[in-house]
Amino acid sequence: MNLSELDYHLPRERIAQEPATRRDDARLLHLDRATGRMAHRIFRDLPSILGAEDVLVLNESAVIPARVDLTKPTGGAVEALFLRALGDGAWEALLRPSGRLAPGTVLRHGGVALVAEARTVPGRWRLRPAGEGAIEDLLVRAGRVPLPPYIRRQGDAGVARADRERYQTIYAARPGSVAAPTAGLHFTPALLAAVAARVAGVARVALHVGPGTFRPVTAARVEDHRMDPEAFTVPPEALAVMRRARAAGRRIVAAGTTSVRVLETLGANGLGGEGEVAGETALFITPGFRFRLTGAMLTNFHHPRSTPYCLVAALAGLDRIRRAYAEGLARGYRFLSYGDAMLIT
Repeated sequence: MNLSELDYHLPRERIAQEPATRRDDARLLHLDRATGRMAHRIFRDLPSILGAEDVLVLNESAVIPARVDLTKPTGGAVEALFLRALGDGAWEALLRPSGRLAPGTVLRHGGVALVAEARTVPGRWRLRPAGEGAIEDLLVRAGRVPLPPYIRRQGDAGVARADRERYQTIYAARPGSVAAPTAGLHFTPALLAAVAARVAGVARVALHVGPGTFRPVTAARVEDHRMDPEAFTVPPEALAVMRRARAAGRRIVAAGTTSVRVLETLGANGLGGEGEVAGETALFITPGFRFRLTGAMLTNFHHPRSTPYCLVAALAGLDRIRRAYAEGLARGYRFLSYGDAMLIT
């Protein structure tokens, strides 16, 4: 598949800068992938669209306040995006700029000192507290919501207090993501309860979203792109729901591309035994992929030349997704993280 096949024109003004007034006010484009028919709904209509035999899968990973401003000994500024704990108090962080940073450099935020011990990969470093205190405490006290760069805010104060609430699903329970699983942002407690009362089951998994999910595809041959591994966890109760669904031939509806990647990683490797399944996945889903567990999905509208766009094209068919995105643009849908939603059935 050529990279140009993942391209489309996304006007800047169609990228949502704020969420809908209410989470479930978001518009919902319903695409029937068998016929190509489209219907225009509101997200709160979801209980009336899903079937009583469906099973919904949610990604309950929580976004951490991962951005922290640090200062070099020279007084220069460095922005850190803390990605994951490495154990023994150390974290991996994406540092910008980091080109001239030397191993052993002490970076500070107020009275907290962190040692940049070594590069892990280009642009990323292992950081460790130089004294007492934990990086987790620094994030809670000083970390900012890691909004995507296309959501514009004015300085530190511009990352509004509301973003801490709205750039987080209402069912987030396992901290670890540096970007929200955005398809889930549209659920309210009442709506989720209505969906749960309607469908045959709800399964909660966790995939901690890293920056690799949103790294643009640049390989001329799309299949040559490689995704960064991301940690996932599937508790025993979720596995039990999925096993029952598969045995009964029920449709599994994934909320978001991250849930799809967990499902299809499980589908490729089996649904495990009685205990929790945990590991990492670097699964990159492209058109031609054979879906084993995912029967339908909720998703937002994604960047061109991105891995999530590639995934939805794999599920719905590239031509159908192109037409659906063109329809969304023509009808004023809002795109990307704080934008509107799509249901592909």
